[in-house]
Amino acid sequence: MRVLLTTWGSRGDVEPLVALAVAVRGLGGEVVVCAPPDEEFATLLDRVGVPLVPLGPTVRSVVAGPKPPTAQDAFRLAPELVAARFAVLGSAAEGCDVVLATGLLPVGARDVAEKLGIRYVYAGFHVFGLPSRHFAPGARPGTPSAPDETDLRVRWEQDARRVDDLYGPALAHHRAAIGLPPVAGVRDHVFTDRPWVAADPVLCPAEGVTELDVVQTGAWVLPDERPLPDDLAAFLDAGAPPVYVGFGSMAAYAPPDIARVAVESARALGRRVVLARGWAGLSAVDDGDDCFVVGEVNQQALFRRVAAVVHHGGAGTTTTAARAGAPQVVAPRIADQPYWAARVAELGIGTAHEGGTPTVDSLTAALTTALSPGTSARAEAVATTIRVDGAEVAAKMLLDPNP
Repeated sequence: MRVLLTTWGSRGDVEPLVALAVAVRGLGGEVVVCAPPDEEFATLLDRVGVPLVPLGPTVRSVVAGPKPPTAQDAFRLAPELVAARFAVLGSAAEGCDVVLATGLLPVGARDVAEKLGIRYVYAGFHVFGLPSRHFAPGARPGTPSAPDETDLRVRWEQDARRVDDLYGPALAHHRAAIGLPPVAGVRDHVFTDRPWVAADPVLCPAEGVTELDVVQTGAWVLPDERPLPDDLAAFLDAGAPPVYVGFGSMAAYAPPDIARVAVESARALGRRVVLARGWAGLSAVDDGDDCFVVGEVNQQALFRRVAAVVHHGGAGTTTTAARAGAPQVVAPRIADQPYWAARVAELGIGTAHEGGTPTVDSLTAALTTALSPGTSARAEAVATTIRVDGAEVAAKMLLDPNP
């Protein structure tokens, strides 16, 4: 059986798909992966022996500028990605039995599958984007999002119209070009009535969140057996566990001056720091020997050796830290990140940084909570409940939809 997996998004959108590709291949299936042509994604796929079929522009070229993308940028990118999916997936999916799409709303993937007469699956890495009676689109979890159910329904209808405005014209054009009729409601068309949620049920419970028939597989985690670099291992061995600080693919969205704030906060608590460079290019603030800067590294191994993880609240980082039993401080920036911050706080495995930009005082306070014995004990306890078989579960369902 041949499976096409596709995404467009940051590392947190690509690495889970690589994990699923490995699981599909391990069960005897063939796999094709269409993803953004960023060099690090090609390297990631090369590590597991799966070639990258380039899809759309690089993600860095879109998000790593000095300022966050604007609404005008979104209206330029949306039709470009729709066109890319029809062109690239239309060719790559030939001979495939199923298309699974995820990442930034994958408009066009279902339509290619429809044209070829093969199965289509939409998968997301959280529940926050699914129509729900529990939260409003764009609202920060943990805060009142709407006064009543009627207002929630109106907001979700507005969200559907926004998606139609963004993607509708391009989708209609490309469907017509391959002989398919128009669709009513782009968002619901992409999600289907039975979306998959590739997230751990403890960290991100999906049951009852939406009226859709959600299938929760567990998170898709790519095992990482790479050793830590010798100099990093030596730094870790030289003292008490440090605090890890990283904001992943947040470039223009990273908090201003976060490297200095984080280092000063850690020092205030007598802690050393491992600072992840990330797409924001974070760097050491002085020549102190209590700060070590890393690039791309095995987080699964590293997080088992740190006292706490300060991060932006991406699904992958949250799950990796939770699996490692590392207390977390989540300073959310965009999208689903406030949801993960709220879940970390609700579970007692860390704290959500309140407010906007972290200051030395606010981050020190959040770290104090995260480093407390109670939070550490709770993080270690929850770690034992996190599932590790999500990718295999999903792979089996792709290869045998009616077991």
